[in-house]
Amino acid sequence: MNLDKLMNKHLTRYFDPSKTIPEDTLQQLLRFLRSTPSSVNVQPNHFYVLATPEGKERLADNLGGERFKDNAEKILNASHTIILTTRADLPDSHLEAVFTKERADGRFLDPSKQQLWESMTRDFLNLRTYGYKDLNDWMEKQTYMAVGLTVMAAAEFRVEATPLEGFDPASVDKAFKIRERGHGTTVLLALGYPDPERVYTTPISRFDTDQLFTFI
Repeated sequence: MNLDKLMNKHLTRYFDPSKTIPEDTLQQLLRFLRSTPSSVNVQPNHFYVLATPEGKERLADNLGGERFKDNAEKILNASHTIILTTRADLPDSHLEAVFTKERADGRFLDPSKQQLWESMTRDFLNLRTYGYKDLNDWMEKQTYMAVGLTVMAAAEFRVEATPLEGFDPASVDKAFKIRERGHGTTVLLALGYPDPERVYTTPISRFDTDQLFTFI
């Protein structure tokens, strides 16, 4: 990974609509997204991958009005856009599905360790639900971690990835019936290749090191 290149690039604001991500590259990115870390392996996400003009148009038409038209252009011109959704809650059925998959995959070779893990996970989730009372925020933080890692993974494939927050979640949820799954839209990720005529070449501007870091 070329970190110097990453540190000196702007996120793409304008995509080239004539270029499409090759299918094998897309599948590798989706495998990576599937593998991103999840606290206590709770996996609170579902991802909608919009690869067709119809899918992208439905999203662009349901961002929530004229104020988000710039993001509509990005979505329509991108090769693909992913809607990243997060669970609204954690019903026991979801947790049981996680544990069942872990057992089937042999995550813990010793059944007693799996049993201990399940007990500890339930205790931790109860703390988030009834102690900290931040269960949804905690799950959404995991969604953003997945976005950040996927942006960097995309760079490895020379694919541009731009997170988008300019939309009305309720409008997107309704257009794709997302709440029927027990989820809500958290963030969008546009993927594709930059329009060569509209690439930013100005320097990145950040505070100096002594303003950002405290060494103890």
